[in-house]
Amino acid sequence: MNHFKKTAVAIAFGIFIIGGIAATRPTDEHPHRNLKVLPKDISHEDLDKVMDQFKEALGVKCNFCHAPSKDSTNHHLDFASDEKPEKDIARHMMRMTAKINKKYFSFNKDDKGENVPAISCITCHRGNPHPEAK
Repeated sequence: MNHFKKTAVAIAFGIFIIGGIAATRPTDEHPHRNLKVLPKDISHEDLDKVMDQFKEALGVKCNFCHAPSKDSTNHHLDFASDEKPEKDIARHMMRMTAKINKKYFSFNKDDKGENVPAISCITCHRGNPHPEAK
């Protein structure tokens, strides 16, 4: 009977350990969905930095580009949704600034030899979501 208790405890302990490991493993290798310009493996912190730069450069909040959740009980934004055209415009602008930086400012490098963008959203927007063309 004592052997049975030891075996039962060992099995229960093993199940507990396996369950704990499974619960702490990330369910998705890339938690950010629908990234088309930014790297799919971007860290949450780096993605937040990029989004904060957009907000500052355009003087807007997240809901400028991101649509609200379709779930009426949820008052969050649906970051993966492409419902708002502003999101696609932002992607186009990101590609454009990357192309300009690569073509005209490829000499602009940091200590590690990586390109430092000379042109960014704030270059033209300066806190305005719709800058006037001059």
